[in-house]
Amino acid sequence: MADFGVLNAGELSAGFAARAFSPLEVAGALLGRIENLDARIKAFCLVDAPATLAMAKESETRWMKNAPLSALDGVPVAIKDLLLTKGWPTLRGSRTIDPHQAWNDDAPAVARLRQAGAVLLGKTTTPEFGWKGVTDSPLTGTTRNPWDLRKTPGGSSGGSAAALAARLAPLAIGTDGGGSIRIPASFSGVFGLKPSFGRVPAWPPSPFGALAHIGPMSRDVTGSALLLDVISGFDARDPFALPLADGSFTARLDDGIRGKRIAFSPSMGFAKNIDSEVAALVAAAAKRFEMLGAMVKQVDPPLIESGGGDPKDEFRILWWAGAGYLLGAYPEEKKALLDPGLRAMVEEGAAIPLRRYQQATMARAAFAGAMRQFMEKFDFLLTPAVAVPAFEAGQLSPRDQDGNAWLDWTPFSLPFNLTQQPAASVSCGFTSAGLPVGLQIAGRMFDDLGVLSAARAYESADPHFEKMPKGFA
Repeated sequence: MADFGVLNAGELSAGFAARAFSPLEVAGALLGRIENLDARIKAFCLVDAPATLAMAKESETRWMKNAPLSALDGVPVAIKDLLLTKGWPTLRGSRTIDPHQAWNDDAPAVARLRQAGAVLLGKTTTPEFGWKGVTDSPLTGTTRNPWDLRKTPGGSSGGSAAALAARLAPLAIGTDGGGSIRIPASFSGVFGLKPSFGRVPAWPPSPFGALAHIGPMSRDVTGSALLLDVISGFDARDPFALPLADGSFTARLDDGIRGKRIAFSPSMGFAKNIDSEVAALVAAAAKRFEMLGAMVKQVDPPLIESGGGDPKDEFRILWWAGAGYLLGAYPEEKKALLDPGLRAMVEEGAAIPLRRYQQATMARAAFAGAMRQFMEKFDFLLTPAVAVPAFEAGQLSPRDQDGNAWLDWTPFSLPFNLTQQPAASVSCGFTSAGLPVGLQIAGRMFDDLGVLSAARAYESADPHFEKMPKGFA
């Protein structure tokens, strides 16, 4: 059977249209790759081959009639196991959820994939309830990085990122509450976009509130643009859902960035302990934007008014409180089943005073407003996606292992969950140890197309997405 794992979403769609191969062939090949390779990385927590092949067969019939439902008809997509998927359990990496209940609903993004004719390939692993920036859980064990099986792929969308890097899927859905798309995209050498808040509707609502985003992940920028075309738009169940964007996210991907005003901030003004190789690769990437015709200025964005300018403390209050609300009322027998780090977060979050929570909410609003004013002067802001490259799998941090430690190596991602503006990670090179590094591109609120176009311009000038991890080629 042909190795379709090397083809991206656009190439698969073009192949279907030309009848060079069929959705059924592609689905079968990828299911075979998962069966042969996924035991090494644990990217998937659920694979239902009969259901996947049935979707692929239906797509094949549509293509034979020249009646595809969309450009993604027949293209396989992996779904993070935080999103409801009709007929499949959504266990969220937790032993506390009964898999034998009725699973009768799709999250909006999943429903739209079905409506577009996409083939659902399976559910991907996540830390329990998506609580941290690496991917391991009491239910599914430890997910590993295809570039180095000793390392983590990041999290919490680590299963989706690992599946993409290992060529087990061309597209995936992730969620991002503090970097959970961009962290694993950086660690795994793939592309991931946290869209503007509300661009992709969410239901049921996240307990982490307006920090939590849903977005596309892919090996190249075009794949995420194609995916965002399908999963974005209004849904009445989500009171924060944005209207459908004006035009396709693929329409102007190749406009380039000549004349664009770009801010480059190596540290955001507060980040410390940035890996030297990460810093060097990101600085070189910023220089490349100048070569592409953009006007790049090194300048730090506004700082949050509390915590010495570092938004970590305010983020921590909001994120921990969400965990406390979600799981704080669990009976002791269920709490005993939780990841110990998550349980500690739940207990701390449930004890946060209302006044402190409201202080964090107000500080967040002020920070977001200041950032929007800053972005009136610039089209994009460049930073590292993560302060470090991938580290040992099963650890919470390359440094300390206490429950707060993951915030120390993710200083660049969480600010943009507070501000809600779009931000992406695009691969900008590899360390001397062969580990991927991501460049973060943040844009003005609602300018998701701009971020995609800037990432596409960079990717075209310095492509890394065609490189494959040894052992998964």
